[in-house]
Amino acid sequence: MKVLLTTLNAKYIHTNLAIRLLYQLNKHKEGLEWKEFVIKEDKQKIADYCAQFDVIAFSCYIWNITQTIEAIRLLKQVNPNCKVLLGGPEVSYDWKDVIALDCVDYIITGEGETPFTEFLNSFPNTDLVPGLVYKKDGEVFHNAEPKTFDLSLYADINPFDDDKVEDLASKVLYIETSRGCPYKCEFCLASLDNKVRYLPIDRIKANLLFLMQHGKVVKFLDRTFNIKRDFTIDIFNFILENYRPENVFQFEITADILHPDIIKFINEKAPKNLFRFEIGIQSVNTKTNLEVSRKQNFEKTKSIIKAVENKVELHLDLIVGLALDYWDDTKHSFDEVFKLFAPELQLGFLKFLKGTPVREKFEQYGFEFDPNPPYQIIKSNFLSAEQLADIVLLENALEIYWNKKKAINTLKYLTANHSPFDVLMGVGKLFISKKEFHKHSLLDAYEILHEYLKTNFPTDTIALDMLAMDYYLYNKIKPQILFKEELPKAEKFQLIEELKLNHHKNRFVVFKTSFNVNAWLQQNEVIAKEDLLIVQYTGVDKPEVVLDTMKGSLIL
Repeated sequence: MKVLLTTLNAKYIHTNLAIRLLYQLNKHKEGLEWKEFVIKEDKQKIADYCAQFDVIAFSCYIWNITQTIEAIRLLKQVNPNCKVLLGGPEVSYDWKDVIALDCVDYIITGEGETPFTEFLNSFPNTDLVPGLVYKKDGEVFHNAEPKTFDLSLYADINPFDDDKVEDLASKVLYIETSRGCPYKCEFCLASLDNKVRYLPIDRIKANLLFLMQHGKVVKFLDRTFNIKRDFTIDIFNFILENYRPENVFQFEITADILHPDIIKFINEKAPKNLFRFEIGIQSVNTKTNLEVSRKQNFEKTKSIIKAVENKVELHLDLIVGLALDYWDDTKHSFDEVFKLFAPELQLGFLKFLKGTPVREKFEQYGFEFDPNPPYQIIKSNFLSAEQLADIVLLENALEIYWNKKKAINTLKYLTANHSPFDVLMGVGKLFISKKEFHKHSLLDAYEILHEYLKTNFPTDTIALDMLAMDYYLYNKIKPQILFKEELPKAEKFQLIEELKLNHHKNRFVVFKTSFNVNAWLQQNEVIAKEDLLIVQYTGVDKPEVVLDTMKGSLIL
């Protein structure tokens, strides 16, 4: 029997941990193989490849279920006799509509290790496989779930043992040290498993060392990595003892329980930006958090973020559409969190994932959501469809100008005295009236922002200068001169000579500003004063701001 473990990843750089784990546990089985595809790949080609196997097991998630079903339908046309087995979070709950599809033969619900092994051992007699959903004589059956899988059985297993090591450096590599989450946030599938259990520590370190040696970006899948102080510091210490300069490690943490000893460790020992923390704030509205069984002290969270922001790259998350979050509440949350100026702020929209409590009790709040993946909110008693559509415009502007670093200085300057929510909403509305968010040029982005500033802040010369600075600093090579004229050539050349800059090798943009460049770049302090901005381009590295007052430079 030939069996294929497979999935459709969202992007080429992603790696699926689940199929690797199942393969390593069962690789002694003759005929078992694994392979990853990407959701954008031609589905007919995926089907043709899979058709050479007797059983094809797909790992299913909210981001790939639609494309997976599309590929499976084609697969059954190519090889009607093959059997299709689905597993993963997207088919573990509310699976009746999925098993009803003619192209789906089996579903494994919950953790897959025990059921998949039992399935391989007993196929085609699968009636007793625990956790299996199957069809027989026109009826659908669901066997009882197995006992919780013993994670100590991974003591000798490296999920990436059969990867080509030369491919790992270009991928995001995933590792889990624990399963389960102590919290019960009703919008999250992790809330359904409140028993936290750990893999063997020696195996965690062995696998982590392998990923450090062969990869670059390592992402921990633990829902709350920092539950245990000693464990967290132990892993951090192990990383510091073994990491390579190109490594980056990403953790999902709960900020308001980050132990002072962990903060001290980070600030004293961790190199800048070696660690990346993903922190789910979701809402700063206490009533909203309690309504979804979520506890959070935002003031403490904010203080923790401030305590580590100079050492850790931060990714903050907000969710739009939670119960009791009206327009003004949403605006307040966004403004408060944006002004923390984390390098990345994700503004997500409430999704009614299968199996989550919010999906079960959606009617009491007037929630309407898309019945198709990703099951995103359409409207509720708290936000209308029109209001949510406007916030989508804001989210697109946030992604373009903040998360993609096109207007960091402009936004920091404007939001010192204006609501970030209002500013980005205004930019988003203007943008969509001119261009499509997913179909625009770099120049379009800056020209639209320039028009927004000219219309809404026509006398604010500093804002216009900030835009020019953002524009000239975004490009690796010297761009078209726009938004701010350069110094006359003679003056520019004289200044470059005085500063002993290499004008033979590099290129420069020099223009006057209405604010002190040094004070802004070093302290985010706005001092109205005529100054010069000198941007140096090597054509290879990021642009460099040369600070005349320091006779040196600051790399942004």
